[in-house]
Amino acid sequence: MSALKWGQGKGKGAAGPALFSLPLSFDHFVLPRVLRRPVRILARLGEGEFQAPRFSAAIMSAVLIASSGAYGAYLGGHADGIVQSITARTGFAVDQVKVVGNRQTSEIDILDRLELDGWTSLIGFDAEAARERIATLPWIEVAAVRKVYPHTLEVRVEERQAFALWQQGSDLSVIEKDGAVIAPFSGGKQVLLPLLIGAGAPAKAPEFLAKIEKYPDLATRIRGYVRVGDRRWDLKLDNGITVKLPEDGEDQALAELVGMDHDKGLLSRDIAAVDMRLSDRLVVQLTPEAATQREAALNEKPKMLKRKPETKI
Repeated sequence: MSALKWGQGKGKGAAGPALFSLPLSFDHFVLPRVLRRPVRILARLGEGEFQAPRFSAAIMSAVLIASSGAYGAYLGGHADGIVQSITARTGFAVDQVKVVGNRQTSEIDILDRLELDGWTSLIGFDAEAARERIATLPWIEVAAVRKVYPHTLEVRVEERQAFALWQQGSDLSVIEKDGAVIAPFSGGKQVLLPLLIGAGAPAKAPEFLAKIEKYPDLATRIRGYVRVGDRRWDLKLDNGITVKLPEDGEDQALAELVGMDHDKGLLSRDIAAVDMRLSDRLVVQLTPEAATQREAALNEKPKMLKRKPETKI
């Protein structure tokens, strides 16, 4: 108890305990339990009675060096790298990546945005930053990156929906239904998308293509939808015929076109264009070959009439 209760059992004028020659005696005062041992050791150290354990100097030096290195790494911005390196070598290195939902976006592009270096630790990996990088890819609409411990990353993406191809001059792009450009045309299955040509075509295309869908036989033959002056449409068919639709009354013109093709095979003839811009008439333009043949036939007709023998009565 003499080590805990200072001043007890001491006579008047007796010297109390001291720390580094400073008196620590207080009448009837007891230190809290948690402080007793540290204060006792400090008192012995001040009186020269305490002997440090073996290798304590080496341990303290190592602690000092380690703490200095950690502090320096923190100030230099290298703390994350140290954490990454240590945790990666203790079984948390990313060695598997699962990518789900990509169709137009290659896995290579997604892996490139993850910025893995072979020793990336799952613990220190910034999933949100990786998600933001993946979201910048042209086809990606929504992206999510999830850590699956101990060493797997799971990437789920939702891609934008392609509606058509849009040609402006020599540029050919894949667009969404609202006209937003997704990415340049890269081939493959994208070639099956409707081809829109001309300024203003993307804005008017959804409504117009919905009308065309009512006539499947005609729709399968159309290779291009040309917006003319942002006022009306020309249809480019697979056999080279151009159908010039009017500004107003598109529905009626399409119905008449399909009817004439069904009844008279209009779109299978040797013609270059069908002009329906005038409401009271339909103009058919022959191909150069057909026009030459027609002209030759018309020139031959008078000769045939002259050769016809006279009939005797």
